[in-house]
Amino acid sequence: MKKQTESIEKITALYCRLSQDDGIDGESNSISNQKEILMQYARTHKLPNPRFFVDDGISGTTFERNGFKEMQALAEAGQVATIVVKDLSRFGRNYLEVGKYLEITYPTLGIRFIAIQENVDTSQNGGTEMMPFHNIFNEWYAAQTSKKIRAVWRSKSDKGERVSSAVPYGYMKSPDDSKQWIIDDVVADNVRYIFRLCLEGLGPTKIARRLEQEKIMTPTAYYLSVGRPTSNKLQKGIYQWSETSVNHILNNRQYTGCTVNFKTSVLSYKVHKTIYNEENNWQIIPNTQDAIIDEDTWNRVQELKKHRRRNTVTGRTSLFSGLAYCADCGSKLYFCASKSIDKDAEFFRCSQYKDNRGKCTIHFIRNVVLEELVLNAIKNVAEYISQFEPVFLYLFAKQHKLSKQHNLKIAKQNLEQSKMRIAEIDRVLTKLYEDNALGKISDERFERLSATYELEQKELCEAISNAEQDIENAEQENVDLKVFLQTIRQCTDLKELTPTIVNALIKRIDVHNPDEKFKHRRVKIDIYFTAVGLINIPDEKELLSLMDEIRNEKSA
Repeated sequence: MKKQTESIEKITALYCRLSQDDGIDGESNSISNQKEILMQYARTHKLPNPRFFVDDGISGTTFERNGFKEMQALAEAGQVATIVVKDLSRFGRNYLEVGKYLEITYPTLGIRFIAIQENVDTSQNGGTEMMPFHNIFNEWYAAQTSKKIRAVWRSKSDKGERVSSAVPYGYMKSPDDSKQWIIDDVVADNVRYIFRLCLEGLGPTKIARRLEQEKIMTPTAYYLSVGRPTSNKLQKGIYQWSETSVNHILNNRQYTGCTVNFKTSVLSYKVHKTIYNEENNWQIIPNTQDAIIDEDTWNRVQELKKHRRRNTVTGRTSLFSGLAYCADCGSKLYFCASKSIDKDAEFFRCSQYKDNRGKCTIHFIRNVVLEELVLNAIKNVAEYISQFEPVFLYLFAKQHKLSKQHNLKIAKQNLEQSKMRIAEIDRVLTKLYEDNALGKISDERFERLSATYELEQKELCEAISNAEQDIENAEQENVDLKVFLQTIRQCTDLKELTPTIVNALIKRIDVHNPDEKFKHRRVKIDIYFTAVGLINIPDEKELLSLMDEIRNEKSA
């Protein structure tokens, strides 16, 4: 009598699932359609205590589904008598996992399994002999659907369209065209502010704290406040930004107005783990929406992020942390500060010094001395460029010949000619193969000619790869030079260095060992400016000579 009572208390689990795996069959397999069929079956066959478990939008290739896991927990607790699905594909599309549940787990637990469409009923051994073949076909169908979806993504990207539907914070979908992003003016300034704080030398953690202090809502909180769908849950307060959120914004290249496709992928249709692809495998489509961040700001921020600045135990940092290097061994210089050291006595030393037991000498320089040297150097360069900009540009062009518009144009023409030659060689090789197959040319002659053409094609491919990189670098140099000039022109009357000025102008500072020959130790530094590198200011005689060269070149 007790066993009969326990049997009656057990439920009949009616399991429904629908996802993108189902393709065009989705409508006939809608959740409402499945529920209707399952309930009708339960009534007709007088199955006790029917209860629905639903997973809507979850792939059948994984069993990490909330509805399934809830049903499985009850099954393992001995509370499920029967599981009913509309068809085997609703249960799952991974034939190994499905087979384990249906042939081992459920029989062990004494659970009856029914798949209506295939006439499977494990209590009567009905349809079970064909069940493995149905499961294999269901997985094959999921694999084919996955291939089709990937093909659609590739087709969209080839047309210059976005693959992902996720819209970054700062943008929103246009009300007139859901495929088009427009700037969300309510929060776009927050994005610009985050980039500006990074240029001022703040790291992601400090930026997050600043945003929190100024009571700027997190992206998730903002989406919830305006009713915009989001998969994220509000974990903390509405103003509690995380370092991860700030980093995500600083790393998102799409703020420059481009689209980035294939930044991530999954291992396979069965293993849904997300992996990050190498940057050279991304597809970047420029000018797909209005930019929130200009390209120059983006590039400078990425450069700064490579040289993260860590606070000392005192919490103090230097303007040059992450920028100062040893001129001899190339290692970074450590910024040294402590509570026992006055601010004017804070200093840098080579990270390889290690109390005279390391691989390098100390390369000691006080922070205030470095500030003074850099400030004077920037002012001198600003004065030089303001008075003799044609000379500066002339010298820059001599060092960066490809950056000149005329040379860049010729380089692009040569690149196109090389690509055309590769296509021409492909056609020649095809003709050679045909002539050899038809007996028009001998095997020896074919092998000799094809080897020659293939070698030429290989050399052209290598040359094209190098040329494309050189052209890309030259175009970036032109952009960087423009930004450098805009900034340096404002520095002729510079009174004090700021993080923004330092980060915008300086890429690297090499510090030499002090010259011991002098009574007052002199420290030589080499300042590498962004875009232009070292700047050697010509003396009066050299300036006159260079100006003559420029005049002669123009008149020639």
